[in-house]
Formats: sequence, structure tokens, C-alpha cells
Amino acid sequence: MVNIEAFKALFLGFIEGLTEFLPISSTGHLILFGHLIDFHSDSGRAFEVVIQLGAILAVCWLYRKKIIDLVQGFFSGDQEARHFTFSVLMAFFPAVIIGVLAVDFIKSVLFSPLVVAIALIIGGLIIFWVESRDFKPSTTEATKITFKQAIAVGFIQCLAMIPGTSRSGATIIGGMLSGLSRKAATEFSFFLAMPTMLGAATYDLLRNADVLTSDNMLNIGLGFITAFISALFVVKALVRFVEKHTLRVFAWYRIVLGIIIMFVML
Repeated sequence: MVNIEAFKALFLGFIEGLTEFLPISSTGHLILFGHLIDFHSDSGRAFEVVIQLGAILAVCWLYRKKIIDLVQGFFSGDQEARHFTFSVLMAFFPAVIIGVLAVDFIKSVLFSPLVVAIALIIGGLIIFWVESRDFKPSTTEATKITFKQAIAVGFIQCLAMIPGTSRSGATIIGGMLSGLSRKAATEFSFFLAMPTMLGAATYDLLRNADVLTSDNMLNIGLGFITAFISALFVVKALVRFVEKHTLRVFAWYRIVLGIIIMFVML
């Protein structure tokens, strides 16, 4: 007998890996496609958390050499490595505080297609506004980010707790507004995603550990694998893309998708 739920898990894992690092909101897409294909996982929130882990591990794998160099440099006294590490931690800290305080409200009130649609449209308009500015970055390498810029990106990242906003979109745009080049902002977004998503995943898994059973591990495992594989391709492609193009194509996508969702709901 064909396991339809397993195919749905594979599909959602692919969607997670495809959208996690694009400025179009992975959580929003999981909510929307989960509704569309009527996916019901006994593991609930744990399923989403684990497939997000698959996506973030793809980034860790792609940037493994730089991560190792940073760790070695940090403990050997390399000032640039220590500066960048502290910058990432400073940007991560606001999400820790706000996330712990607001997590229950966000999940109980804001996780709906209507909120996703509104956030998609507003986010698209903001991208258009940022890209229309006379953009002259003061920092062209992610490792050269200042503490002030890092803190600014960290607070802006907190907006991504609203489904449909996009964590990567918020941090990339936040980085650009603070003076980072498009590529530097994108790479810093990847590094900031590591502690942010790993921390959130660990917190959520501890809260939902009781639903992780052998019966639902197949779906979770399938989603994890497809998220990891699809994210590998997306991260590489996104870095190449932002070197030569603006983010306007993602703004158009967000706005059109948001309008379609609102039209269907109405």
C-alpha cells in the first residue's frame, strides 16, 4: 500500500530546503502547502523543526571549511575570527530573548494563511523600497561586519518570527540597510542562521520530545533528507545570484503569491 503521508513529507521537505534561504519565507510556505495537501503529521511541530535542521545542516556542510577556520582562529587568537564570531553571537542574542518570551503567542495567533499573505506582500514592498535606494555599501565582506551592523541585523531578524516574513529576507535586507553589500549580507545571513535555527530547533524538540515515536520517524526522516538535499543546491545558487542581480524577482514572487492567497481566502 502506498504511504501517501510519506510522499507528502518528502514534498514538504523539498519545499523547506527550497525556501529556507530564499527571501520568501519557508515557514509561510510550509503552512500554505501543508493546508493545500492536507498533511497531518502525528509529530506536529517536531516535523517542521527536524526538516529545518536538514536545511541548516546543508549550510553547515557547504561552509564547513570556513567554520573550521573560524573555530581554529578563535582559539588561536585570530582577531578577525573572534570579531566575526562575536558579531554572529551578538546578532543571535535578540532572537533568543524575544523568541522565548513570544513563542507561544506567535504559534497560537499568527500561524495562519492570512497572516502569511499579508507578511508576504509587505515584505515584497519593502524589498522594492530597499532595492530602489542608491545602494553604496560600506562593508563588502561578511567577516568585516561591525558590531553595530550585527546588532541591527539581529533585531531585524526578530521580525521573521511572523510567518511569511522570511528569516533570510529580514536578515539580508537588514544587512543591506545597515551598510553591507548584497553578497556580504547574504553570507552573514547564512552564518546567523546556524545558531538561530539550531537554537530554535533544540528548544522546540525539547518541548515536543514526547511526540517523537518510531511510528512517525519515517516521515520526519524523509522530510529531513529532502530538505538537506534541496537546500544544498539553493544556497550555492543564491550566492551566485545576488552577486549579479537584485532581489526584485523575489519581491514580485512574494506580492503575487500573497495576493493569490488573499483572493482564494476571500
